[in-house]
Order: sequence, then structure tokens, then C-alpha cells
Amino acid sequence: MERYGNLSADSGVDAYECGPGWIKVRFRNGPTYVYDSMKPGAEHVTRMQELARAGRGLSTYISQHVQKAFARTEP
Repeated sequence: MERYGNLSADSGVDAYECGPGWIKVRFRNGPTYVYDSMKPGAEHVTRMQELARAGRGLSTYISQHVQKAFARTEP
């Protein structure tokens, strides 16, 4: 996984990993959430990948637009 840039310095996101049609997001002191083209959908995943690479806005986007619509969790 790649360390999240956290340019706002207050994100709960620690790291992420992107692949075709999916993104894994690891939160501090929490599990890793997997989001894919089925849940929450390709548009959301594409936007989340953009925000992850930019290092800003990913946690806010998840809380405002995706919430609990993740495909699965990983330990």
C-alpha cells in the first residue's frame, strides 16, 4: 500500500492501493476497506483514486458520498 499524502494533516486515511476498478483504503487504527466497481460503483471508485493520488479529500469524500458502501473489509 502507498502512504496517503494527507495534505490537510487531519485525515483518518493512512494508506491506499489502487487497481483497475478498485481501491483499498486503510484508516488509522482500523481495518482496510475495499471499494470496487460494484460497490459503491465505478464513478465513486474513479473519484476516490484521483483523491488518493492527490493526497487530499479522500476521507471527506468517503464520509459525504460513499459512507458504508464498501465491498468488504480486510484485517
